[in-house]
This record gives sequence, C-alpha cells and structure tokens, in this order.
Amino acid sequence: MTEIPEHLLKRAKEAKERAAASSGDAAPAASSDAGAQTPEQAAAASKIPQHLLDRAKAARSASAGTAVEAAVPAAATAAGGAVATAAPNAPTGPGGHTQRLLTVVKSGSIQDVKSAPVDKVHVWPHLLVVEFVAALAVTAFLLIFSIFVNAPLLELADFNATPNPSKAPWYFLGLQELLTMFHPMVAGVTLPGFALILLILAPYIDKNPSNKPEKRKFAISIMTVHLMFWTVLVMIGSFFRGPGFNFVFPWEAGLFFEL
Repeated sequence: MTEIPEHLLKRAKEAKERAAASSGDAAPAASSDAGAQTPEQAAAASKIPQHLLDRAKAARSASAGTAVEAAVPAAATAAGGAVATAAPNAPTGPGGHTQRLLTVVKSGSIQDVKSAPVDKVHVWPHLLVVEFVAALAVTAFLLIFSIFVNAPLLELADFNATPNPSKAPWYFLGLQELLTMFHPMVAGVTLPGFALILLILAPYIDKNPSNKPEKRKFAISIMTVHLMFWTVLVMIGSFFRGPGFNFVFPWEAGLFFEL
C-alpha cells in the first residue's frame, strides 16, 4: 500500500476547506446538498483527477464483492462518460486516493549523485603503494649517490691525538653551535626544551582540520621557523668553523668538514 506523505494530505485538506468555504459564500443552498455532488464537481473541488477517483471507487467496489459498474455514479453515466475499469486488488492510499510513488517522493531523497568528500583513505592500496614507491625512490638515490661519492671509514680513534677541530655529527652541530653562544644550561636544556614544547603544543593551538597551507598559517610558520633556525646553525657549524672551533670563511681557510 502506497503511503501518502503527511504534508500532501494536509495540503489537500486545506484546499478542500478553501473550496468549501468559497462555494458556501457563493451559494449557501449548495452547502446543504454537498452529498449530492457529482464526481466532476468533487474532482474540481479537491483538484484530484477524475480518472483517479473513478479508479479508486471501482477498486473499493471490486474488493467488497459488488459490480464495478455499480460504483460509477449515475451522473457520470448520463453525461456519456466511459465506465472506468480497474484491476482488482489495486493499492489505495488514505481516503481511497491513489498516487504514483515517483510523484510523491522527490528524486533527491532516493538518489544522490554528488559524492561527499572524506578525509580518510584505505591503507591498501592507497597508503602502502605510496610508501612503497617512496622507499624505492630513496633506495635508488642512495645507490646512485654511493657510486659517485666515496665515503671511506676513518682510522681508529686515538685519545692521545684529538682532531682539531673536533666536531659533533652534523645532526648535533646545531647544539654545538649554541654552546659557543650561550651558557650550557641555556644552550643544552632551555632553548631545545622550549622549541620541543612549542612543537608539541602546536596541534592543540591550531585546531584547523584543513589541509590547505593558506589556512594553516600558524602551524606552518612555527615549523618553518624551527627548520630554518636549525638549518642555519648546522650550516655554520659545518662550513664556517675551523681549528679551535673558531669562525672562518671556507673560501679563505678551507673546508673543515668531513662526511
């Protein structure tokens, strides 16, 4: 059985009330004889097509065991209208009215042609394929780099002969450079700790979920300042520090840096 939405029933009821009120104002005597309206008048008042009314009445007569012809009003037969025939067991809605489903339900509620954007993808194959390709690219770069760049092992360390200058590995040269500028407590604990805490708090300060760089100015600015500051310190310690860890120009005193 086809269900008719409530808003359509309410709209039909209001239309009937308005039609009854207007007909009562124009002809008060006709309101007392409302039960004698012809199907054409009822269809005009309710704005329901005549063939739907005839088909509904025929279906009710057939289900009750009466003849289909008895359900057709005599006025419609006298006017020369054809007798409406309907298949038995036709589905009817409230009030005996029938409507097609597609005329009631909007297409937008049963089909959605627009895909909603999501911020999640499947691990396989989307994520793992990208990671595998990246791993292959890094492996190929290291292979080609090792062919053209010679990086032999140094001699065994001799504690009686300390090299001059004595430099930390490149990833610690930033801290070693800070030690030449500040107190060890400041250079080794305070400044690095402050930078790490700021990076940890950055996601909680900037809660914007967007992936667009122009909408994540705070997070990008913090990370850019951190990387630039550390890169400058590493470059100074690598290329501009000579014997005694003194500041030198590499194009004058030479390059005191080993891979």
